[in-house]
Amino acid sequence: MQLWVGLGNPGAKYAGNRHNIGFMALDRIAADHGFAPWRAKFQGQVSEGRFGSTRVVLLKPETFMNLSGQSVRAAADFYKFTPADITVFHDELDLAPGKCRLKQGGGHAGHNGLRSIHQHIGPDYARVRLGIGHPGHKDRVAGYVLNDFPKAEQDMLDDLLRGISDGAPALAAGESSKFLNAVSLRVAPPRSSTGTKPPEKTDTPTPKKKEAAENTRSPFDKLKDHFRK
Repeated sequence: MQLWVGLGNPGAKYAGNRHNIGFMALDRIAADHGFAPWRAKFQGQVSEGRFGSTRVVLLKPETFMNLSGQSVRAAADFYKFTPADITVFHDELDLAPGKCRLKQGGGHAGHNGLRSIHQHIGPDYARVRLGIGHPGHKDRVAGYVLNDFPKAEQDMLDDLLRGISDGAPALAAGESSKFLNAVSLRVAPPRSSTGTKPPEKTDTPTPKKKEAAENTRSPFDKLKDHFRK
């Protein structure tokens, strides 16, 4: 049994924010894989389902980002989850938009949602890091993450979320490479080889061909050519 946590802020005002990509990922997984309807529990929204024999609880904390750890701790205590059973989906400034990486344990890198989770259960949980890019200066980060994804990035975002959903069964099975490959196939599908066409064959007469053609002509044809000149 596993707990997958998507980080974000509750309410329609924040629904399309870059900071809410963790919520978006869990929503896509729940919808695509026939999970149970969302219900209020553990200071958040919960949905449950299975990938094969593995039962997975999805949790979207509604405590606002900075207090996400309260909701995670409540769910962990109820189900007796250890940090090894928990995977957190979150936005990642240090990855380009559309990139996805997995990480086990480590620091919170200033992410307030992860910081709160650290305070409640420690750092030894897994993370699915979802790239949103960086605004270029730390003073612009707060406004940047609380803005919606621009229209130019909507196709990229949809591909990323579809890839995460495609790879969810592999993630549940602990097959990290298969999960990342599923994401990659959506975000950067392999291109068909265009190659180069070989030059078309032309029937340009060579000296030998000309000579052979001459030898096949009748004396009468040659005589006619003589009077045309």
